[in-house]
Amino acid sequence: MNEQSKESEATRPLFGFLLAFVGVFLYIGIKMNNVISLANLSVLLGVFLVAIAGYSLTKPEAVGQAIWVFPRANAPGYLLILAATVWFLWNIKIEDMADYREIKHYFYIGFGAVGIGACVFLRDFLAVRGLAVFMLLLAKLMLDTQRNYMLATPEVHMSEWRLVIAVWAYLIIVVSMWLVISPWRMRDMIEWVLAKPGRFAVKNWARLGFGVLLIVLGLVVFGIPEASPS
Repeated sequence: MNEQSKESEATRPLFGFLLAFVGVFLYIGIKMNNVISLANLSVLLGVFLVAIAGYSLTKPEAVGQAIWVFPRANAPGYLLILAATVWFLWNIKIEDMADYREIKHYFYIGFGAVGIGACVFLRDFLAVRGLAVFMLLLAKLMLDTQRNYMLATPEVHMSEWRLVIAVWAYLIIVVSMWLVISPWRMRDMIEWVLAKPGRFAVKNWARLGFGVLLIVLGLVVFGIPEASPS
C-alpha cells in the first residue's frame, strides 16, 4: 500500500504535465485548425521541453519511478489514444478530400471505432502506442507549420534554422512508427536510461539545452517582422 502511494505521488505531477501537453495541442489542432506561427510553435515546444527537463533534473527519482511504470499505465494510454483519435478525426473533417467527400462519414465511424477499440482490446503497452500516434500528429503539425513559414516568409528573412523543426519532426515520425509496431522497445529504452543515473541526467540536460534553443529560435529567429512597403 505504501509503495502504491509513493508511485501515485511520483506519477501525479507528470500526468498533469501530460494533460497540459495534450490539451494545448488539441486546442491548436481543433480550435485553431492546426494554424500556428513557427515562432509560437517553437517557443511552445521549447517551454514544454524545458519544463519536463527541469522537473526531471530536480526530482530524478520521482520522475524515474513515473516513467518506469509509464509503458503499461492505463490512464495515460486512454488519454493519449482518445486524444489522438479526436485530433485525427478533426484532421479528416478539415481536409479537402474531393474524391472521398461523400464517404467521409465512414472514415469517422471506422477510425473512431479503431481508437475506442484500442482502449478495450489493445491495453498492453497502450500508453506507448497512444504517445506514438499523438506524436505522429504533432509531427504533422510541425511539418505543416514549417512549410507555411517557408511559403509565407520572404526569402531575405527566411532562416535555415527552420530545418531544426523539420528534421526533428521526421525523427519523431520514424521513432513513433517504430514504437507503434514494437511498443516494448520503449520499456527497453527506459530500462537502459535508468540503469545508470548519469544517463538520465545527460538526457535531461540535452533536452533542457534543446528546449532553450527552440525558445531562442522562436523569440529571435522565427519571429521576423513584416517587410517594409518599400
